[in-house]
Amino acid sequence: MKKILFLLLSFAFVTVNAQTVDEIITKYSDAIGGLEAFNKVKTIKMSGTIIMQAGEIPFTTEIINGKAVRLDAEFMGQAIVNSYSNGIGWKINPFGGATTATDVTGTELNDLKSQTSIANNLMDYKNRGHKVELAGNEMVDGVNTFKIKLTAKEDDRITYYFINSTDYLLSKSVTSRDMQGQEVDVETFYKDLKDIDGLKFSMKRSQEVGGQEFQSFVMSKIELNVPVDEKIFQK
Repeated sequence: MKKILFLLLSFAFVTVNAQTVDEIITKYSDAIGGLEAFNKVKTIKMSGTIIMQAGEIPFTTEIINGKAVRLDAEFMGQAIVNSYSNGIGWKINPFGGATTATDVTGTELNDLKSQTSIANNLMDYKNRGHKVELAGNEMVDGVNTFKIKLTAKEDDRITYYFINSTDYLLSKSVTSRDMQGQEVDVETFYKDLKDIDGLKFSMKRSQEVGGQEFQSFVMSKIELNVPVDEKIFQK
């Protein structure tokens, strides 16, 4: 009996892992509303709070899907802006030495560009020219996940996505970031899923380095297909 049970469990494990990376990505996309539905959204406006050790920072992000993005935040009475539209990115961040609108280039520009699309890189990897491969399985918070490696077309940056093998939702992602001149792996955990007009969004995203949380994004409101003035993206 034990041998039979072992064989059945082994067969179940092999069956789960026999799925192709495209099948897993499709199931993930479908679980949160589907790529086609995300691409049909014209605009999105998100409001919330960035929670850090230094304090809480209210922010608003406005996106014209596939075209432009702008994040506005305020900390200690100072405005912080990140914006991108039609290949041009700029920022204002007095705490980073950019007291006036300053051009953004390189990896930072690529990051802003990727944020213009409401569907993430994994969901839409084919249309964006990225490469993906299944990198095995890994436990995340006690749950088995599919580990998918995505290599970005623009700069070959690698991001790992961890998809829950039970409900096919995104548990976390890991990517390398430059923090104070040092390359570190940043883990982002996706929590508090909420349905907004048939699409599912994580209302909380906590980020960790070396197992220690350093900031989290908590959404208080998400609005789809609301008016967004294109002038706000101009430098």
